[in-house]
Amino acid sequence: MEPTTKHTWRTKLHEVIYEADTPAGKLFDVILLIAILASIVLVMLESVKSFDDKYHTFLDVSEWVITILFSIEYIARIISVKRPVKYILSFYGIVDLLSTIPKYISLMLGGAQALAALRALRLLRVFRILKLARYLGASNQLANAIKASRAKIAVFLFAVLIASVIFGTIMYLVEGEENGFTNIPKSVYWCIVTLTTVGFGDIAPATPLGQLIATFIMILGYGIIAVPTGIVSAEYTKASGGKKKYSDEELEQLSNLNLNTQCCVNCLTEYHQDGAKYCHKCGCELKYE
Repeated sequence: MEPTTKHTWRTKLHEVIYEADTPAGKLFDVILLIAILASIVLVMLESVKSFDDKYHTFLDVSEWVITILFSIEYIARIISVKRPVKYILSFYGIVDLLSTIPKYISLMLGGAQALAALRALRLLRVFRILKLARYLGASNQLANAIKASRAKIAVFLFAVLIASVIFGTIMYLVEGEENGFTNIPKSVYWCIVTLTTVGFGDIAPATPLGQLIATFIMILGYGIIAVPTGIVSAEYTKASGGKKKYSDEELEQLSNLNLNTQCCVNCLTEYHQDGAKYCHKCGCELKYE
């Protein structure tokens, strides 16, 4: 059956917006990234008062132009897929929306346009252009390791908090108000700052005993910093089986897989094998019927 006119223009629009392998798709993504970078630069320059006072009109007009372009792009993404809600509720859909509305909100709430810096998240689309998706597996494995470690890390942080309260209370009793430790919460704040090796220097112990305790806390801080790293590393090693799953030759072959960035019009899944006619996730035909 011949495709309807509606399906024809929707198909072409989908190819341009969602598929970076086509010349039009590559051009669209490159222009989009340039626009995102330009928008971020404009927001940064607008925060510089001397620059904003001199070029306020130019910055405002430029930001409105980019906002309108992003609004058109957002609408185009919605109407070019079969399941718009899938895109709207997806990670990129939420990011696209958040990067578009700040300028409109600024009409009612002054200063809200600074939230346009959220557009930096849209630079994640560079993964599609440079075909870096094959490296996302390692990041997912790291995320899973952190998720698996959350209980152990929570217990560890709770223990650190208890230690901070104890040492903070001791320092309050040892140093007293005359040395800046005016109350227990402020003493706990000092202990946390010292334990994390930040050391703002706004409060410092003056008595020999207080300095001795502070020395112990600082040394303890170095050991504490290493614990979460060890927990996550252990989970990461456990998840990967403690050994390499692939030889160097196999990894080279996997990195050279000829995947394209064709996006399924039904479930928005990307990266299919060249020549594939159906989505490997939902089975839907990759082109409009």
